[in-house]
Amino acid sequence: MQSSGFMPVVRRFCRHRLAVVSLFVLLILIFMAVAAPLIAPFAPTKPTGAFSKGPTLKNILGTDQVGRDVFSRLLYAMRSSLLVGFMATVISSAIGVVLGLVSGYFGGWIDKVIMSFTDMVMSFPYILLVLVAAAIFEPGLWSIILILGFVDWPGMARLVRGNVLSLRETNFVKSDRAAGMPRRYILFSEILPNTIAPVLVNATSIFAISILDEAALSYLGMGVQPPTPSLGNMLGGAESLTILTTKPWLWLPAGVTIIVLVTCINLVGDALRDALDPRNTLR
Repeated sequence: MQSSGFMPVVRRFCRHRLAVVSLFVLLILIFMAVAAPLIAPFAPTKPTGAFSKGPTLKNILGTDQVGRDVFSRLLYAMRSSLLVGFMATVISSAIGVVLGLVSGYFGGWIDKVIMSFTDMVMSFPYILLVLVAAAIFEPGLWSIILILGFVDWPGMARLVRGNVLSLRETNFVKSDRAAGMPRRYILFSEILPNTIAPVLVNATSIFAISILDEAALSYLGMGVQPPTPSLGNMLGGAESLTILTTKPWLWLPAGVTIIVLVTCINLVGDALRDALDPRNTLR
C-alpha cells in the first residue's frame, strides 16, 4: 500500500539529509531578512564610518565605498532579493496554473491559442526578453518583480497542461462531468489539488532563477536601484580588479549569499519532488 497524507511526505523529505540542512539554512536566512530592521546594527543607506574600511568590531563586514555598513546592507539586500524571487514566483505560477488548467481541460481551439502563445513566448531568448523588458520599463523593485513574473510562466503552463490532460481522463473527473458538476468545481476542487505537487516543485526552480535574474539585472543597473540594497547591486562593487583582489568584503558577502540561497532552494526543490512522489514509499 502506498503512503499518503502529510506525514509520509515529511518522512520522505527527511530522508534527504542535505535538503533538511538546506531548509534549515534557508529558514534562518529568511528570518534574518524579515527581521532586518531588528537585527541590522545600522541603517542600510546611511554612512557609518570610513569609506571602504575592512571588517572591524563596529562593522563586522566592513563598509562600502560611501561608508555604509556592509552587514546591514546585506540583511536588507536579502530582503529585496527574496521579495523579488517570491513575488515573481507567485505571479508566474498563478498565470501558468490558470492558463495550463484552461488549456488542458477545454482543449480544442482554446488549447491551440494558449499553447501557440506560450510557444511564441518561449521562442524568444529568455535573457534577451528580460533585458528588453527591463530596458523599456523604469528600473526598480516592483518593475523587476512584474517583468520576471510575466516572463517565467510558460514552463509552468506547459507542466500544468500536461498533468490536466492526464487527469481529465480519470474516472473521478468523468464521474463529476456525468453528475453535472460545474466546471469551476472540477477544475479547482478536483484537478488542481492533484496538480499541486509538480507545481510546488517547479515553483522552487522559478524562485531560484528569479533570484539569479534579479542579481544579474541589478548588477547591470537595470534592476533594483541604489541606494536600495539588493544582492545584485551589492555585487556592483566587484567591477574593479583592484576591489576584487584587495577589498573582498565589498562583494564576497553578497556573492556567497546568492550561492547559498540558490543552492539551498534547489536542494529543497529536488527533495520535495521525491517526497511528493507517492512511488517513493518508505522501506
